[in-house]
Amino acid sequence: MTQRPFVALAALSLALLGSIHCDGGAEPGASTSTGAGVTSSSATGSAGGAGGSTATSTTGTTGAGGAGVDKSAGCVGTFGTALTNAFGRADGTVVAVVKPTDTQCPMFNGDHAVLEIAMNGAVYRMVINVQSTIGDPRVQYLALDHTMPAPAWSEGWHTGLSLDYIADFGVHGAAFTPLAMPELSNAISDAITIGQKVSVYSQSSGGASAHQIHRNDGKIDGAIVLDPDSASPKALLFHFGDQTF
Repeated sequence: MTQRPFVALAALSLALLGSIHCDGGAEPGASTSTGAGVTSSSATGSAGGAGGSTATSTTGTTGAGGAGVDKSAGCVGTFGTALTNAFGRADGTVVAVVKPTDTQCPMFNGDHAVLEIAMNGAVYRMVINVQSTIGDPRVQYLALDHTMPAPAWSEGWHTGLSLDYIADFGVHGAAFTPLAMPELSNAISDAITIGQKVSVYSQSSGGASAHQIHRNDGKIDGAIVLDPDSASPKALLFHFGDQTF
């Protein structure tokens, strides 16, 4: 009896799985936490992610935090649970920026950057795609000086909001620059200062983490807004190469 039908089915299954953007759900490449600071490594992940990145760790990056600042140094292993299953905006302060190469952090992710923010006495994970699993692996990036849409920053998780890159920020896909995972990870880290206020538009399934911090459908687009209540806020925006708008 031939085994070829089973091989064909297995190949088809892998092809279908490969057609989906990896976006924070199962989080391949991440370790998992029990909530008590005890972690176990995921069997599906690797420190370098699918791209085999050779980027250096956060130590030595320059930009908003100053040269030679290790922005992953404050990463934690215990997280809050107050996020609900919804699109919303997390308003907090930056605790750490964990790049895929920061494997010393309990909840690093092999192909996402993780922005850890403090909010109402607990730390939460904002998980950002830095590599696409469809077509061009580079993620499109734009840093934009722009005020944040209302309501104003207020510490906590806020739902019932919407965000549209076009209507709220006045940008289209052509304004973005494609960056490979090491360069995009560095760009995110360089833009962010530890301890600064931040607002993150994102989707959560509840608990400790939020994701889909990129262009979605023009109603629930994900974004990071730095210093949202200052005179000079900056928005970090992302989209995939197969998205046009």
